[in-house]
Amino acid sequence: MGFGGTEPSASLERLCDGPHDVYADACGPAHASFKKGCQWHLVLDNGSVNYRSLGRTGYQVSEISFGAWAIGGAWGTVDDAESMSALHQAVDSGINFIDTADVYGMGRSERLIAQLKRDRKEEIVVATKAGRRLSPHTVEGYNEANLTAFIEDSLRNLEVDCLDLVQLHCPPTAVYYRPEVFGVLDRLVEAGKLRNYGVSVEKVEEALKAIEFPNVKTVQIIFNCFRLRPSQLFFEQALRKNIGILARVPLASGLLTGKINAESQFEDGDHRKFNRQGERFDQGETFSGVDFETALAAVEELRSLVPSGVSMAQFALRWILMHPAVSCAIPGGKRPSQVKDNCAASELPPLTDSAMAAITKLYDERIRPLVHQRW
Repeated sequence: MGFGGTEPSASLERLCDGPHDVYADACGPAHASFKKGCQWHLVLDNGSVNYRSLGRTGYQVSEISFGAWAIGGAWGTVDDAESMSALHQAVDSGINFIDTADVYGMGRSERLIAQLKRDRKEEIVVATKAGRRLSPHTVEGYNEANLTAFIEDSLRNLEVDCLDLVQLHCPPTAVYYRPEVFGVLDRLVEAGKLRNYGVSVEKVEEALKAIEFPNVKTVQIIFNCFRLRPSQLFFEQALRKNIGILARVPLASGLLTGKINAESQFEDGDHRKFNRQGERFDQGETFSGVDFETALAAVEELRSLVPSGVSMAQFALRWILMHPAVSCAIPGGKRPSQVKDNCAASELPPLTDSAMAAITKLYDERIRPLVHQRW
């Protein structure tokens, strides 16, 4: 089985069934070839993790991967040395896929990843994004000159000659009706500047429109226990076209860790303070667009479903992995302990039908009226 690079030393073993009634009987977590019935746990020399196909890219990526927004900024104080420790923990845990963007710290996140790749021998697939450095962020800004300049900057930041995957970074909806924009990306592939391209979207409708373009291979979309609509409308079409899906904001900006409460304070430079009403960018990026007080009440109800010995973050990530259309979830992590905790979700057995139904019921009763038709 390929992993987007070198073959790790590995062995396959059966995973024991979980002792709690929120887990289903199964032979183990999802095998990378998730359309098949057999399910196995891959044990690596450097950690335990499962891999899934990233659509038509040819990459097999860790189903729990690493989102590198937080190490770039907009999540409060961040320390580069600690960020590097978190990145190393990710690789130690078997993560081989990192998602970043040129706008995360204006290249800071990309440069940290370049340092990681210098330090490690493992093959690491890096996805970056382009477009949000535009000011103003307009349809007209998505032109050949700007996109080419953004790509060149990312090539320098990441210290590579060709980018593994570039995603348009939540462009205005009208961009998806401009085939010339995707023509620019096709020419950048032909020029050897990038291997694959996809999109990061705010709305399900944008995702559906994007995959009409034949060379769009991945879609990054907000998907978590507080954002179910993608699974009800988009996932079936994505599977049909073999589109890789990156589930972003998988922990609803930290709400689904269960560690945030009504007394939690956020720094001025943290989007969870300055973007709750969409003041700087789309409101759905912060707490998945859910009203803070409503979300806290929903978290408390969700807490009763979490088994003993399992963190709420692990439980929420395992819920995402129950959806076979998802290639990977990309939680962030500013500290090694967060990364290690997130990765453990890949080792949990599947959730039961009753647990899945309870989460859907919670969503329908508390969350759906706030977000379902907005994104």
